[in-house]
Parts: sequence; C-alpha cells; structure tokens
Amino acid sequence: MPKICAYLFALLAPLFFCHGLFAQRAVRLVDSLNQHIFTYGEIEQLYDKEGKWTLSDIRSKRLATAFKASKTSTPQNKVINGVYWYKVNIDFQPKDNNYLLEFFDQTIDLLEVYLPDSAGRYKVYKLGDEQAFFARKVKHKNFIVPLSPELKGPTELFFKVRSRQVADIIVVLRSADFFINYSNGEYFSFGLFYGMIAIFCFYNLLMFFAVRQPAYLYYVGYMLSVAMYELCTDGVAFQYLWPSWPEWNQYAFAVVLCSMSVFAMLFAQRQLLLRRKAPKLHRFINYVIALRISFLVFAFLFDRSLLNYKFLEAVPLLVTFGAGIYSYARGYQPARYFVLGYGILFFGYSYKFLIMLGADWLNVGIITYYIMSFSFILEMTFLSLAVGDRVRMMKEGRERAQRRVIEQMKINERLKDKVNRELEAKVIQRTRELIEKNAIIEKQNLELTDINKELALQKEQIAQMNQLLSLDNEELKVNVEQVTKARAMSTNLSFDEFSKVYPDQDACLRFLAELKWRDGYRCKKCGHDQYYVGNTPYARRCALCKYDESATVNTVIQNVKIPIAKCFYLIYLIYSTKGKISSHKLSEILNIRQATCWAYSNKIREKMDAKKRELKGLKGQGWDDLLI
Repeated sequence: MPKICAYLFALLAPLFFCHGLFAQRAVRLVDSLNQHIFTYGEIEQLYDKEGKWTLSDIRSKRLATAFKASKTSTPQNKVINGVYWYKVNIDFQPKDNNYLLEFFDQTIDLLEVYLPDSAGRYKVYKLGDEQAFFARKVKHKNFIVPLSPELKGPTELFFKVRSRQVADIIVVLRSADFFINYSNGEYFSFGLFYGMIAIFCFYNLLMFFAVRQPAYLYYVGYMLSVAMYELCTDGVAFQYLWPSWPEWNQYAFAVVLCSMSVFAMLFAQRQLLLRRKAPKLHRFINYVIALRISFLVFAFLFDRSLLNYKFLEAVPLLVTFGAGIYSYARGYQPARYFVLGYGILFFGYSYKFLIMLGADWLNVGIITYYIMSFSFILEMTFLSLAVGDRVRMMKEGRERAQRRVIEQMKINERLKDKVNRELEAKVIQRTRELIEKNAIIEKQNLELTDINKELALQKEQIAQMNQLLSLDNEELKVNVEQVTKARAMSTNLSFDEFSKVYPDQDACLRFLAELKWRDGYRCKKCGHDQYYVGNTPYARRCALCKYDESATVNTVIQNVKIPIAKCFYLIYLIYSTKGKISSHKLSEILNIRQATCWAYSNKIREKMDAKKRELKGLKGQGWDDLLI
C-alpha cells in the first residue's frame, strides 16, 4: 500500500548504513526518537526445528549464542509453518514518552511477543491472524504491542513467529504520538487508494450500462478483485469485513487472486478483440481460465497449502501480458496502454518473486514491500487509458462510418432525383399510350360483348351435348372394363393389354384392397370391424386398437421387390398357362432377372397346387384368387 511520502526517507535511511556481519546492536531509545526500523544486525533469528522451545530454553546459554544476526534488511520465515524466534535489544532511556512495537506482516498466524517488566519477569502478548480481530489489545490492521514506560536500560525482547505463508519480519519501534499521526496518514492513504478504485469502478460500470460492452464489466470485476486482494494483504479486510472469521482470513486472498486472474483474462479477450482477431489465442485463454478455477477448487477440497503458491499467478499474468504484446505487434493500437500497464505489473511481480526466491539485496525497505501496490495503481491507470483509447478509436470509427453513410446518402439522394425525373417522363409518355390503347380496347370490348352473347348460346348447346356424351362414355368405359376383365379371366392378354386394366401401382393396390376385403373388414389383431384410412395407399387402420394393415399384408404380393403391375401379370401368365410357362420366358416378357422370375414362379405354382381344388370350384376361373 502507498505510504506517506514524508516518512519514506526516515524509513529507508537506516537501510544503507546498517548492513550485515556485526554483532547485535542495542537500539538506544530516547525521547527525541519518533520511530526506528530494526534491520540487519539489529534483529537476530533462530529456527526452532521442533517448535517446542520455551522462553527459558531460548534464554539459556546453549541457545542464547545460537541466534544469528540477520544478513538482510528484512528477515523472513522461509519454512512454511515453521517456528522462528527473533531477538532485539533496546536501551530504554526515555523520560516522558510512551512507545510501542509494530509488526507489519498481517499474514503471521502466531506471534508471541515476550516483554520484560521492571522486575525482569517476562510477560507474553499473543497475536496473529488465527485469532479474531477483536481479541487484539490495539485495534489496528498491524500487530501492535505497547511497551511499558517503566522499562529502563538495555533490555532483550523476544518474538516467536509461525505462519502458513512466507512472512516478512518487519519490526518498527514508534512513539505513541508518532504512531497516531502515522496511522491516521496511512489510513488516509488507504482511503485515497480504495476511493480511486471505487471511482474507476463506478465510471466503468456506468460505461457498461451505457454501451453494454462486457469489457467494462470485466474491468470492474478485475479492479474490485485488486481492491479485495490489497485489503487482504494490508489487513484492512480482516479489520472491517470479517473480523470474527480468522479461518476465512487465511484463504480469502487465494479466492480474490483467482478472481483477479480470471477477470484479467476475460478483460483481455474483450479489450483486445481476440475472438475476432486471434481466435486460437482466445480459445487458449479459455483453457487457462478453466485450469485456474479448477486449481482453486482442487486446493480447497484436497490440499489448502497449495493456495500459498502465489507464484502460479505468473501463468495468467504472462498469458494476459503476452496477449497484449501479440495484439500490439499485429497492429492493434489500443493495446499499447494495455501492454504498458501489464508490463509495469509484470515488473512488480517479478521483483517481488525474486525477493521471495532469496535475492535479499533487492529488498530495500517499505518501497519494495509495497511494490505490488504501486504496480497495481500504475497498471489500473494505464488500463483506464487503454479503455479510453479503445473508446476513442471506436468513436472515430463510428464517425468515419457516419461520414461514409452521409456521403452515400447524398449520392443516393442524387440518384433518386435523377431516377424520379426519368420515371416522371416515362409515366407521362406511358399514360398517353394507355389512353390511346384504352380507346381501342373500349371499341373492341363492345365488339366482344356481342360475340360473347353468341358464344354463350353455343356454350349452352355444347354443354347439353357434352352431358349426353359423358353418359355414353361412362357406359362405354364400364362396358370396356367389364369386357377386358372378363377377357383377362379367360384368355391370354399381352402386357400392354393387361396394363390398360392395371395401369399403375395405385390401380393394382386398389384392386388388391377390394379383393382382400370383399367380405368386409375385420382387424387381424382384435377382430374389430370398424376402420379408418391407414398411412399407406388403401391401407386400413382399426378404429379400436389402431393396428394399421396395408393392402399387401397376407397376400402373395407382400415384401415382393418387383413392381406390383409386373407381379400381377406374372401371376396372370402362370395361371393362364397352368404353370407351364418357363422362367426364361417370363424374364423375356417382363424384363426381370431370370432368377427372380424362377423364385417367384415357384411360389405361385406352390400356391396353385395348394388351392387346386378351390380353384376348380370357382365360377369365374379367375387368376385373382391366387393373390389372397
């Protein structure tokens, strides 16, 4: 988080003069001293491998000499969940001032501060974010321990620290008055920082409702995630949002880190128009989003220690940063501020990551401790410029499009006027022609009226004659059909003659249905005698059980592959020759394969043999009795 500039020099100055390989120095505390940061040899460290040492053990001769002076400006708990002891030496010389110790890192789970009283007995103050916020004696985002004004002379102070994350042991000695002023200024800077984010969010939210572009909504989600992450990192969230939920405070940062990465990638997709300009990169980012959310869910369900691997956020950051570089390289100008913003964030992240890997020479104090916060501020500034740049280019594009539309409308207007003038001239000319033709038509209509009267009389006479001819044709047609069918029952017909009686499949199916149900319809399944028209030609559906029976079912035509008309004629030829016609002859007449004619003629002959007696007793000697 940003700090008050007036104190930066005071915070950083000791770092350049207090380095390294010296024995522990006692910090002389006098009334004129407002604050002091313990660095390098002023703070000693000892790792408690078993985590079982007590203060008595630490103060014993065996362990008292085991403490090592810090070789870095800010010592760290590098072993996750490991227990570390720290020791500082203060020479108390104040007369009228009250002092306190402030521990900056809010991720410390357990902090035990051992302070002696005037009698030399040590009293322990238990702090840490595994306790509820209201359990703290001083209600501040950092861990605050008041020092007794009765302490005099050189005094050793011990701290026991345990954390689930790598903790920075930043210990600051401050006077009470200075702490109050400093704290007020610090919270004021917090207000400015989060107020800036709130203004950015509100502005972009209004832009979203105005233009309905999802990029603004994703940007709002990203900024809110950044704000929540900073709130978690600064301890302000624990102080104001969930002071009674220390367990949630341990993992809240991981949730907002995930949402920050997801919203950043979604914003990049929309801001850089990747769906249209780079569809493969757009799909790749979707896969990274799915993997990031899956990792968060897996860590929560199976191993929550994985949530402390913040360096994994480098993957979404690199993907987003790379997408911006790719878009800018392809000529998309609004990506320039996007690349600059994420470049600054990537620098801050890399700097912090190198410190975590052990590059202690990079850790020069409060500036580097809050470098991610400064990076976020600059990044959001440039991202806002990127959004504005995109809006500006969209506006310019719309203006160019509007100018083209206006020019085209002017051209269209001129063309419309020209076409209208030409049409008016043609309409006038055409109107004259129509008037002349109408006069001719009126004259012709009068002549046609007289002719129509004569035609009407002739029409009545012709209608009477047609009526008489229709009756004669019907009688003649019936007689011809009766004669032809009778001849078909008794004599040999050619296929052309036979086709006149049964010209197509419809005629054959109609004849087959009449023959099949000549004694009346009865359902094969339930025996019901009422039916509807079926789904296929001349089929019948039972009105009771809905069984649909086609005209060919239970006939010799069922499942036959050759045309029904040819099938009829084949049966007719076999019947009329009493089965003596050969399959080769049938194949020649019907133009069907000889094997097919042979197989089907055998079937008909078997049918004739089976119905030999029945056929002898029939009156009409009809081949149609073989069909059913």
